[in-house]
Amino acid sequence: MMGLEWLRPAAFLGSILFALIGVLVFWISFIIIDKLTPYDLWGEIVEKHNKALALVVAAMCLGISIIVAAAIHGG
Repeated sequence: MMGLEWLRPAAFLGSILFALIGVLVFWISFIIIDKLTPYDLWGEIVEKHNKALALVVAAMCLGISIIVAAAIHGG
């Protein structure tokens, strides 16, 4: 039984730190991919309501998130 080990300050702060690092890596990855594409992803999705591109970007975001989570988790 796991108990309340995750509530220890070191474990809790470590989890918060890894979450922040994961979000930072994800955001930087998104910015890099946005710069590599020939058009503005955010403007295309929000202003022009391009649903197909939104679906592709959502899948890309999930993929990057899974990679970041696996790298942080160590496996």
